[in-house]
Amino acid sequence: MVTAMNPPLHGVLVADFSRVLAGPYATMLLADLGADVVKVERPGGGDTRAWGPPFAPDGTATYFQSVNRNKRSIALDLRSPQDVALAQELIRRADVVVENFLPGTMERLGLGYEQLREQSPGIVYCSITGFGDGAGATLPGYDLLVQAVGGLMSVTGEPGHPAKAGVALVDVITGLHAAFGILAALRHRDATGEGQRVSVSLLTSLLSGMVNHASAYLAADVVPRAMGNRHPSIAPYEVFDAADRPMVIAAGNDRQFHSLCTALDAPTLAADPRFATNTSRVAHRDALIAELNQRLAARPAEEWFSTLTEAGVPCGPINDVADAFALADRLGLNAAVDVGGVRQTTYPVHFSATPAAYRAAPPALDADGSAIREWLTQPPA
Repeated sequence: MVTAMNPPLHGVLVADFSRVLAGPYATMLLADLGADVVKVERPGGGDTRAWGPPFAPDGTATYFQSVNRNKRSIALDLRSPQDVALAQELIRRADVVVENFLPGTMERLGLGYEQLREQSPGIVYCSITGFGDGAGATLPGYDLLVQAVGGLMSVTGEPGHPAKAGVALVDVITGLHAAFGILAALRHRDATGEGQRVSVSLLTSLLSGMVNHASAYLAADVVPRAMGNRHPSIAPYEVFDAADRPMVIAAGNDRQFHSLCTALDAPTLAADPRFATNTSRVAHRDALIAELNQRLAARPAEEWFSTLTEAGVPCGPINDVADAFALADRLGLNAAVDVGGVRQTTYPVHFSATPAAYRAAPPALDADGSAIREWLTQPPA
């Protein structure tokens, strides 16, 4: 029986050759669920160890800390035959391999899937690329680049001023898809004994994550454009100006709009044929927003937040990150945890029987190198 002392991925060994964000995020999610993740880094460490400011008090870049807890670190020089042999042995013992080198790199090192599957038929081998391993194999997979060429920047920001998302969203979406794919492949392996290669690209992950925008183009031949904080299909669903600062109102259906009008003491708006349905509100958005802003300007955002929330209207202030964590605390969501002296976000999925575990802070470079080398040079137990 699985218990909290025996998490879902207990006994799963992950050889993590990934760098930067998408791959390390995926492997940290696996580690949080109990997998033993061995992070393979080059001597000197990966780029994100130095990506700062900001830096934590111990000098570690907070960027690196964000995606590398619960892992063991070994530094291997993959130009060295001796270290390549250790990498091969690590993969031979592993259940999962994750890598995000340019396509062909692992093959040149003798560490590719086809080269290793014969001796490890049950291996789940996840390759993360920017643009696949075909015609786009040589293109660099940087989040900003994919946001640009993948269409996200065309629908973000004010019209005529493309903007990137404020976080490396493509990497995060890709890491989630990679972790999901790995778990599905492990399920298949457990049922059949057969491993497989799992391939995920930043571009296709983004296109999948564009959801309604992608569907608008594919199903209706509509090419979405940037609308600032507005929604192409819902109104009112955007930023408004209260007396002291901006706030968001997200009235997603007619009932919520009527509740908004009642709370604003504006019954004429609800009765206006231009605003009677969501479709008509979208068609007459500019007139509607002007009416709402005129009324919202009478009171501070926090007052409206209280009044409209009580009325059942989705709304809220525009928080910074500190405010957001404070809100999570007030709601009892436990969004932060201390991991070995490092303050971190919690694993966002809560399990009633097998909760995520926070065993170790992000490791120092090669912190476990000696122990891992000794283990790899001994016959398997």
